[in-house]
Amino acid sequence: MTLPLINRRRLLVLSAGVMTATLAGCRTSEVLNPGDGQSRVETTKALAMVNTLRSGKGLSTLSRNAHAEVAAVAQAKRMARAGEMSHLIGFKDSFLARMKGHEVPLPAAENIATGQDTVERAVQAWIDSKRHLDNMLGDFKGLGVAVAWDSASGNRPYWAMVLSA
Repeated sequence: MTLPLINRRRLLVLSAGVMTATLAGCRTSEVLNPGDGQSRVETTKALAMVNTLRSGKGLSTLSRNAHAEVAAVAQAKRMARAGEMSHLIGFKDSFLARMKGHEVPLPAAENIATGQDTVERAVQAWIDSKRHLDNMLGDFKGLGVAVAWDSASGNRPYWAMVLSA
């Protein structure tokens, strides 16, 4: 049975929401020409905020993880190139394959955001979102955070946080 177009669209949106909920997944300012759609690592500032949050809940602190950081840079750049905030970009995209490809210790989670002009605002947006907060309070040990800019849309920032085992 073929669903009407509107129902297929709703199913796709709902499926994407379920995937996002499942994923909803150094120097502070290593700048690589952000005006040209490049990226900047923001792990140090984010790590301080996340560790303060975790300590306040009696949880162990996280450490900078180089593999998670590389994965965060790659995801931020992918979103900036696509001009789209999404965990999955492209028909055959796979969160697990991306994490394995960057040698991120599993299990892993990813938080993404767009539009925030500072790492502090991006982390606060994740704190204010239950799903993203749950990721940050999860049983992880490593963290990597990055931002990339989409120069085609007026340098809109795209943020990615990868948490790792």
